[in-house]
Amino acid sequence: MVLFSRILTALALILDQALQLYMWVIVISALITWVQPNPYNPVVIFLERITEPVLRPIRRVLPPVGLDISPVIAIFAIMFFRMVVPPTLRDLAYSIVGV
Repeated sequence: MVLFSRILTALALILDQALQLYMWVIVISALITWVQPNPYNPVVIFLERITEPVLRPIRRVLPPVGLDISPVIAIFAIMFFRMVVPPTLRDLAYSIVGV
């Protein structure tokens, strides 16, 4: 049981760090769009490929307002997810070992 608890704790930490990293990728991607980047730049292509799967569905749901606020919505969703899921995994891990 202690091993399972440690695995859950590690997963919670990895998930939290991955979500934080992805949040910063979204921020960087949004900032780059302000400067009209070269669409053939490998960095721009990478950022678009990694962020579009999350941002595209948000854009479909939001009504057009002239300004793309999908990165803001995605960041709020990631922040909410980070406040709920990793702590829940940690609590579950601690409850397994009786801490």
